[in-house]
Amino acid sequence: MSTSSIGLDDRLQQYLLEVSLHEPAACARLREQTLAMPDANMISSPEQVQLLMLLCKMIDARNGLEIGTFTGYTSLRLTIGMPALKMTCCDLSEEFTSVAREHWQAANVQSRIDLQLGPAQQTLDRLIDEGFEGAFDFAYIDADKSGYKAYVESCLSLVRNGGLITLDNVLWSGSVADPGDSSADTVALRELNSWLHERAPGRFDLSLVPIGDGLTILRKYS
Repeated sequence: MSTSSIGLDDRLQQYLLEVSLHEPAACARLREQTLAMPDANMISSPEQVQLLMLLCKMIDARNGLEIGTFTGYTSLRLTIGMPALKMTCCDLSEEFTSVAREHWQAANVQSRIDLQLGPAQQTLDRLIDEGFEGAFDFAYIDADKSGYKAYVESCLSLVRNGGLITLDNVLWSGSVADPGDSSADTVALRELNSWLHERAPGRFDLSLVPIGDGLTILRKYS
């Protein structure tokens, strides 16, 4: 998927960054390194992560949960920008997260990031079993698309009332609106979006924002 916001041409994307982005040098270095990698499209766009940080500041977040860490850009940006924030990060890849660890350490935020390597759902189940219901102020989901629904259900237990659950890639470069696209990830995201829309009343507030590759924001009801 594109690393710019969906629907923006290069000129408007560059303008958006020039007039809105305040990116720490440590984050810019990590982003540049990641963009040179073969799987660069897995990184969240910087304007989306900046919006996420603003939302987290608005709820005075102290404990965050990230499902899908990749090279650690989002967690690096959030912990640099929010000195009281602690993150629990879930990922499968030792290769990608080794890059994350290097940059977390260089920015001196590694002590506030707990990386859990292994299948994310197993980590979430364990957190629930260990009594962490309502312990997190927000969750950011950016992992395997077929797992999103189960991740949301788990996060509805782990995130406190009034907290946020955010999901990346929900527009999938526009493929979710293309009835001719029946690829597994597209179908999973299309079904997820419909499911969230149907489930929202009584459980959470919902907004789908066309930033990055589409960001769904859920606010768990108090």
